Amino acid sequence: MPRYLIERQFVVREDEMPEVGRRSRRIREESFPEIVWEHSHVCVDDTGGVKTYCVYGAPTEAMVREHAKQLGFHEILSLSEIAGDVTPEDFPL
Repeated sequence: MPRYLIERQFVVREDEMPEVGRRSRRIREESFPEIVWEHSHVCVDDTGGVKTYCVYGAPTEAMVREHAKQLGFHEILSLSEIAGDVTPEDFPL
């Protein structure tokens, strides 16, 4: 299944993110059971703005975008299909 890296800018504050996460999970489980939410990195800037970098597995990019549309509270800044993963161990000295 294709995997995607999604960069999002949220319009809610950091303390509101747990509810957004629950909403995202609920939408995924109820409407998009094919999507696998692998993990997210949450970043907060100096003004309290929240940006996330999420890794999802999904049959199509359109499905990921529809999930995001239903979630609301953010805009997608970028969405890229992941070609592969590497770690430092993949590059022996």
